[in-house]
Amino acid sequence: MSLSRRQVTSAAVAAVPLAFAATGTARASGRHRRTLYIAGDSTAAQKYADAAPETGWGMALPFFLRRDLEVANHAVNGRSSKSFVDEGRLETILSAVRPGDLLLIQFAHNDEKATDPSRYTEPWSTYQQHLRLYVDGARTRGARPVLATPVERRRFDAAGVAVPSHGEYPAAMRALARRERVALLDVQALSLALWQELGAEETKKYFNWTPAEQDNTHFNPPGAIAVARLVARELLRTRVLAPRDVRRLDGEVPEAWITWPEATA
Repeated sequence: MSLSRRQVTSAAVAAVPLAFAATGTARASGRHRRTLYIAGDSTAAQKYADAAPETGWGMALPFFLRRDLEVANHAVNGRSSKSFVDEGRLETILSAVRPGDLLLIQFAHNDEKATDPSRYTEPWSTYQQHLRLYVDGARTRGARPVLATPVERRRFDAAGVAVPSHGEYPAAMRALARRERVALLDVQALSLALWQELGAEETKKYFNWTPAEQDNTHFNPPGAIAVARLVARELLRTRVLAPRDVRRLDGEVPEAWITWPEATA
């Protein structure tokens, strides 16, 4: 499938993240505070009280950034790079971004679903083509795009070795980042290394393992905090952010800081 780089839809979005509302308030006052927007899937998304203790890493990221750098988390459960665009969610972000803002893009978990044509993309063609829509859209509006390879699932082989689960998608994103000269946060490689360091049993404490569910994709508070720390460190390493923009990279972030608001209609 061939896509125009400027292809986005204008479909209405049912819900706008809480952080977006806060951003609107700041802009209404006439003072623009730089905002980091997140476009992504359930691994990054805001979770609500009915989903606790499941936690998206985007919920923990603000604890690693300076207070006046806002995070507008538009990540949504179940979305791929394609369905996020088709539902008008990218257009919602692009209508809000201002020069100097950042757009952090993490997709692949749902792009991989080959049996679902509404979400599936092929790594070396339609996946890259859709990602360019985010990159070009941000740049056209004076914002900076940042690509993040997908965080790894909890998957180990019989020998206890952490196994990658995203196929060719991380490599396709890395190649696109090089070609388009976009900053790349290699969250996939770093998270895989972290799960290997922790081991098969210890990683259960980072994923949404409960008496009722053994979830090897989504995080609990410790896992979300750990991944958000990786993201913040990568934002610093790639010079997307300066040292003054980050905090607590080696400090404690208590689990109690994570909260789950009630869902709004």
